[in-house]
Amino acid sequence: MAVDYTVIVVYLAGMLAMGWWGMRRAKSKSDFLVAGRRLGPAMYSGTMAAIVLGGASTIGGVGLGYQYGLSGAWMVFTIGLGLLALSVFFSARIARLKVYTVSEMLDLRYGGRAGVISGVVMWAYTLMLAVTSTIAYATIFDVLFDMNRTLAIVLGGSIVVAYSALGGMWSITLTDMVQFVVKTIGVLLLLLPIAVVKAGGFSEMKAKLPTEYFDPLGIGGETIFTYVLIYTFGMLIGQDIWQRVFTARSDTTAKWGGTVAGTYCLVYAVAGAVIGTAAKVMYPTLPSADTAFATIVKDELPVGVRGLVLAAALAAVMSTSSGALIACATVANNDIWSRLRGAAPDKDGEERDEVRGNRAFILIMGIAVICTAIALNNVVEALTVAYNLLVAGLLVPILGGLLWKRGTAQGALAAVVVGGGAVIGLMATYGILANEPIYYGLLSSLAVYVIVSLATPATDAAVLAAWRERLAGLPAEPLSEPVPAHQ
Repeated sequence: MAVDYTVIVVYLAGMLAMGWWGMRRAKSKSDFLVAGRRLGPAMYSGTMAAIVLGGASTIGGVGLGYQYGLSGAWMVFTIGLGLLALSVFFSARIARLKVYTVSEMLDLRYGGRAGVISGVVMWAYTLMLAVTSTIAYATIFDVLFDMNRTLAIVLGGSIVVAYSALGGMWSITLTDMVQFVVKTIGVLLLLLPIAVVKAGGFSEMKAKLPTEYFDPLGIGGETIFTYVLIYTFGMLIGQDIWQRVFTARSDTTAKWGGTVAGTYCLVYAVAGAVIGTAAKVMYPTLPSADTAFATIVKDELPVGVRGLVLAAALAAVMSTSSGALIACATVANNDIWSRLRGAAPDKDGEERDEVRGNRAFILIMGIAVICTAIALNNVVEALTVAYNLLVAGLLVPILGGLLWKRGTAQGALAAVVVGGGAVIGLMATYGILANEPIYYGLLSSLAVYVIVSLATPATDAAVLAAWRERLAGLPAEPLSEPVPAHQ
């Protein structure tokens, strides 16, 4: 295992080095939170794919393949569909807004009265997303070093907090590009073909497994529909995803770079399901489907390759964890803390250098994430609560603001409160993992948004005019120097 250990240690040291290098580039709030809005197509595509394909997509995706066969690809597939929909239909407009958070977008659209409540909901979502990603370190380090769960969480979490706090989005972007390359090589180019060959090829897999393992809809129509509601729609509105859209150099980069990343996710989804199906052939009686990834890596891969594939799993977890962490800290500082203390938001084009404050919030949120991860046991339930709150509370106000000009601030606030409250109450009634909470929570949010918006005065014309100007990419304020009427 010495070679494998060396690969992992070099990889972790490289992550910290990237963080240190990124610190030299993070000179302003824009640099620290959105990489100066300067990412080109290649880097944007790689980092976007890295953040959405985390531990759940890698370890969990293989586990679903082990349990359901090829239809286990649907969870990750719906993530890719959501990213494609975001990129094709919304990302260009989002990038032109030149904001830092989803709540700032809601304030612009509805007139500055929707930020705090939506910020709290988004903060809860990003916090739990970071927590669930951090817990995954325990699984990987247990395979690598037979390490205690708490120590594994502290070690993995501390490395992510360190490089994220050092250089903010620049550090995370650089590390995500490395992680994207490692994941592509480790999972797609190495683990996938090796797993299929070890299982005897597709013909042997079909011979040894029930036919439902090769049914594209074998996981069930209701499950697929729920995945679409939670993950496809979740991709459209999550702060962690939007914050990456804000890093794009142009709206064209956001649109086409995101389309490439979404397509990559679809390929990754199928690869994970095939690997899991191959694992079912080799290890038909594993105690848990979630151990399929670690088992096949540990037992079937040669020395060195095993270390690289485990580094790929670590890369998947770290990319999601760091993206969720900076999103959580950004929301906590910009949407909650700054509003509670009455700080006026920066004017467009007059950003203050707030690197120190945002760095402090990453450290604070990072410590909170690590402590929560140590205390929490059920990862699936925590992630389900986070996505249910996000989709039921914020999907309708956000998409309504982008698509329906009659939507009002009162309707948006009512949708957040009723949708979020309904999903919490229904989870208590039906159970956290039930499908009914997200169905009825989303429907109640939509109904309240439409009814209250129509029953209240339309959004002020000046607010809508300013909103349309931002969507068109025009500056929020007029030029300070007058332009002569005649030469």
